[in-house]
Amino acid sequence: MKTIHVELGERSYPIFIGTELLGRAELVAPYIRGDQVLIVSNETVAPLYLEQAQAAFDGFQCHSVILPDGEQYKTLRTLNTVFDTLLEQRFDRSSTLVALGGGVVGDITGFAAACYQRGVDFIQIPTTLLAQVDSSVGGKTGVNHPLGKNMIGAFHQPRCVIADIGVLDTLDERQLSAGLAEVIKYGLIQDAAFFSWLEENMERLLARDPEALIHAVQRSCQDKAEIVAADEKESGIRAILNMGHTFGHAIETGVGYGRWLHGEAVATGMLMAADLSQRLGWLDAQDVARIDNLIDKACLPTRAPADLQCEEFLELMAVDKKVAGGKIHLVLPRAIGESAVCSDYDPEILKQTLEAHLAVGGVK
Repeated sequence: MKTIHVELGERSYPIFIGTELLGRAELVAPYIRGDQVLIVSNETVAPLYLEQAQAAFDGFQCHSVILPDGEQYKTLRTLNTVFDTLLEQRFDRSSTLVALGGGVVGDITGFAAACYQRGVDFIQIPTTLLAQVDSSVGGKTGVNHPLGKNMIGAFHQPRCVIADIGVLDTLDERQLSAGLAEVIKYGLIQDAAFFSWLEENMERLLARDPEALIHAVQRSCQDKAEIVAADEKESGIRAILNMGHTFGHAIETGVGYGRWLHGEAVATGMLMAADLSQRLGWLDAQDVARIDNLIDKACLPTRAPADLQCEEFLELMAVDKKVAGGKIHLVLPRAIGESAVCSDYDPEILKQTLEAHLAVGGVK
């Protein structure tokens, strides 16, 4: 087992990475302060792993709530079903919520924990690759709104994260590829050596080689932990974690939540960011080709959906947390392994990027 620490003073916490971690009471018990535990899962994950996860909470008053599965259910209405259970079972301020699932379950559970009685503890047990390398780490929680993704939420750090690589064996291929998009992101934004490792080992990751997956999750979590420790509330460097996300969120909102997976939209968004960087003279054609090839090798889409138009896409991008002072702030690669937030680009060049990608159209 590998252990990575997110250093945030009194809110610091460990990320445990390895195999056969699910159900190990000694990993979670030190991070539970009360007697009541609520496990939040969904209709896909619960039949596979809920009973095994419950074994870790033997001796506690353990309840569960099962949510519908899918990004389209990441809403205030679904969030209320968690609150209903907490109130019906009279959970108190020393309660602990446990997120057993992918990014949607983690975001909803974390937001419920941030809000219930003005804040209770929660633990992340991510069951998708995307959640293990990204959404379970860093304390971002929230729900979607029909007009914008993740626009309602709070920063609320987990007490610990349990990333059991073994649960990825039941992940379908499309979800596995979606998680690889966030893995690629870390190489692109700040870790050129990791990007090169991914170029050499993508086939092993797609084949679910345990050693390769543990390395990829560990390296991704280490990169994110360093950034979060330096900038917990995203007032500076943490913004680079949004590489591809402003483009990607526009895709997810524009086509309807759930039609494109988050990782698929982010992958295409990173290519749009690379295209814009090349037009601005920051990236050369060879680097853009490397990014395109790696994303394609990960079985991810490389073009935006053709049913979105340029002006509509711009409007969707404008409803984003990265908009400030009326300007869309974009994270753009300056080189492979180096990135920066940019807001002083020529809007006409951004339109050229959008028109070039939307004209080709993705396959999803």
